[in-house]
Amino acid sequence: MARVRRNSSFKSANVYDRRSREIPFNAEVAEVEVDNPLALDPGEKIMAVRSIRSDRLSRLHAHRQIDEAQYRGGRAFQDDWEKAERGPQAMDPTREYVDGARMREPVTESQRQAVLRLNRIERELGTDGAALVHDVLVLGLTMDEIGQRRAVRTQRWIDYFARRFRECLDRLAVIYGFAAETGRQRAGQRR
Repeated sequence: MARVRRNSSFKSANVYDRRSREIPFNAEVAEVEVDNPLALDPGEKIMAVRSIRSDRLSRLHAHRQIDEAQYRGGRAFQDDWEKAERGPQAMDPTREYVDGARMREPVTESQRQAVLRLNRIERELGTDGAALVHDVLVLGLTMDEIGQRRAVRTQRWIDYFARRFRECLDRLAVIYGFAAETGRQRAGQRR
């Protein structure tokens, strides 16, 4: 009987490697360090693979086009948007009344606070900045798609939208407390 040969690249250090080896051919992934869910000590980290295919914010962060504070500010905005969106919904008078229909959930304090933060963000970013942030972070549009929606398709406009979006992310990072306000940002606010 022939002896089975072991893979020579096997090492005991790879036993706890939980990264996927087989991914679909059209997948777009990036490695990210996350908290170890099986850790005995708090703060222990492991490397994981995250999909960046349909997540614009993760793609920008993975390609180092935005920093950690901008990324966390964008995620906080998305979280607030999800909380606020889940709130009260209008009653449709054209629908037939059904006995036993669910009662609408009351507005929670966290939803109310999320709406207040979103209102403040819209005031600070302006109408155009708030629309740009919404298009990218909520609708998942690229800068090219934003240009097409606004009927401006030149590279100069796409670069402008990208630069303006990064400025809005800087402001979100300050609003949510992930970054300190710089002197240049304070001077721009006084104008």
